[in-house]
Amino acid sequence: MRYSAEHKLETRARVITAAGQIFRKDGYGGAGIDALTKAAGVTNGAFYGHFKSKAEAFRTAVLEGLEELRQGIAALKTNQPKDWLPTFVGYYLGYKRTCDLGESCALPSLSPDVMRADDETRSAYTAEIKRLVEEVAAGLPEHKMEGRSEASREDQAILLLAMLSGGVTLARAVSDPALSARIADIIAQAALTAIKPHD
Repeated sequence: MRYSAEHKLETRARVITAAGQIFRKDGYGGAGIDALTKAAGVTNGAFYGHFKSKAEAFRTAVLEGLEELRQGIAALKTNQPKDWLPTFVGYYLGYKRTCDLGESCALPSLSPDVMRADDETRSAYTAEIKRLVEEVAAGLPEHKMEGRSEASREDQAILLLAMLSGGVTLARAVSDPALSARIADIIAQAALTAIKPHD
């Protein structure tokens, strides 16, 4: 039976979504092909019709996850140009800290496995991180430092993403909900203080 191009695209999207959730929950090492295909509701044959290997599915899931984050930031900047940053920080350290791990942000949940991944995955991740940094930097206040405004904003974007990602990682790892909330509050305050424009 021949499937339409639209059906193939839908199947691929379903596999990528399922892979992203399974890799977030179980890590690369804990996610087998059987779990991926079962979560996506496809056969092994259908999986291999879209991806040559688990590594390729992982790479695709990572890139999709980072692109989703970048697009979310871009949408916030468009919809709330004046106060997108506090909204983003609140959402990231609120909902994205407490949602199901399968729905969590790719940055903290998938980056540890990227460190151990193949060169192709790490290179693709690097390119996507650069795009993410540029997206965040474009929405940050300009610092008044001679000739350093662009570098300074990108530096701030890196700092912000690292603080949020690290904060969520610590807050998710602890078993005490009060400590988790405390970590989130401290990181939120520090992140917003660090990104304020300086004279």
